[in-house]
Amino acid sequence: MRDIWPRMVIPFSKWHGTGNDFILIDDRLWDFPAQDLALIQRLCDRHFGIGSDGLILIQPPHSAESDYHMEFFNPDGSRSFCGNGSRCAFAFWRSLVGDPIRASFTAIDGSHEAQWVVGQVRISMKVPGTVEGVSECADLIHTGSPHLLVWVDDPEKVEIIPDARHYRYNERFSKEGVNVNFLRVEDGRVEMRTYERGVEGETLSCGTGVTAAAIDALHRGFVQGSTVVVRTRGGDLRVEVLMDGDRYASVDLIGPVRRVFDGSYRE
Repeated sequence: MRDIWPRMVIPFSKWHGTGNDFILIDDRLWDFPAQDLALIQRLCDRHFGIGSDGLILIQPPHSAESDYHMEFFNPDGSRSFCGNGSRCAFAFWRSLVGDPIRASFTAIDGSHEAQWVVGQVRISMKVPGTVEGVSECADLIHTGSPHLLVWVDDPEKVEIIPDARHYRYNERFSKEGVNVNFLRVEDGRVEMRTYERGVEGETLSCGTGVTAAAIDALHRGFVQGSTVVVRTRGGDLRVEVLMDGDRYASVDLIGPVRRVFDGSYRE
C-alpha cells in the first residue's frame, strides 16, 4: 500500500510574549534543516503553515560559557535578534531541561542572560551605542535589530502600513530594512505600535522595539527613572536601564510569556 503520509514530521511548540508569537523547535540534535529557508517561510505562513512572527531553534551551546544557542528567523527567512522571542525561547528551553531559574545563551548578536522572575522572563539586551537623530521627531537606535522611533500625537491614529513603509522602503533603509515604531508618552508610560521588517506588517509587540522606545524616551527626557513601562497592542513590558555616568551599563527587558499549544507539522 502506498505511503500517503509525508516523511518529514517536525515537532514544535507555539508561544507568545505579549502577542508576539513564535514557533519554538528543539534543535539540540541539529536535525532541523535550518538552511531550508523556503520551509521556514512555509511554517511561519498564517494561511498555509503554523503561522507566527518568527521561528526559533534551540540549539546546543556555541560556547563553554552558555547553556544554549537561540537561532531566530523572521517569517521571510532572514535572521536577526528578537527580544520577545528570546524570552519565549528561555521559557521553552527551561521546560526541556527541568525549569532552571536562570541561564546564559547566545544569539546572532552575542551573549545574553535570562532569568525567571515571578512568572515573567527577564533578559539582558544589547547595550545600545549612540542615538542617531534622523529628524525632529525621529531617532534611530540599534538594540539587536535597527529601530526607527517616530514620535507622534497618537499611535492609534497612524495608518501604520503605508506610513511605516514610507520609511522602511526609502532610499536609506530599503536594502537592509528597519523596524518602524510610532510612539507617544501618556500617563508616564510609552505607548507604541510597531511595523517589523521581515514580517513586513504590524506585530502586536516587539521586544527590541520596546527596548529602543524606552531608551529613546529617556534620551529625549520624556520619562524619568531607571524603569520604563511600555504599552504595546499585546500588553505591557518593562525596560530597566542602569547607567554608568552617561553610558548604558545594562538594559533588561521584562515581561510575560505564554505557551499556547504543542503540535507536529508534516511536510
